[in-house]
Amino acid sequence: MVPKCGHLVALLVFSTLVSSGSAWVGVNWGTMATHQLPPEKVVKMLKENGFTKVKLFDADELIMAALAGTHIQVMVAIPNNMLEKISNSPEAADSWVYDNVKSYLFNGGVKIKLSTVLLYYLEIILIFPFS
Repeated sequence: MVPKCGHLVALLVFSTLVSSGSAWVGVNWGTMATHQLPPEKVVKMLKENGFTKVKLFDADELIMAALAGTHIQVMVAIPNNMLEKISNSPEAADSWVYDNVKSYLFNGGVKIKLSTVLLYYLEIILIFPFS
């Protein structure tokens, strides 16, 4: 029988193999799970194991709040269910960035880093919206 917390166990095993001096190592944090840990516990675990970077597959408000003030670099992905809407509407793209990026950029907020791919994608959408 596979334990229900298999992904957590894998993360813990992996994190013990990584020294705290390996600043280049990051974590993908997905939210498609049946038994999610509270964001505060996950952030505590990330910090205790020396992780300085995390990629989120959506900008969950509770997760973003837990990451505020931690100095952990956060890359936020556009959720798949938003891609078509954002690709067809510059206003939707602006709104997504405002709601999921800009609203967390304040002193003591979340240290958000946008990837070149995301920046390129948003630029293409704003210049050449798909119709």
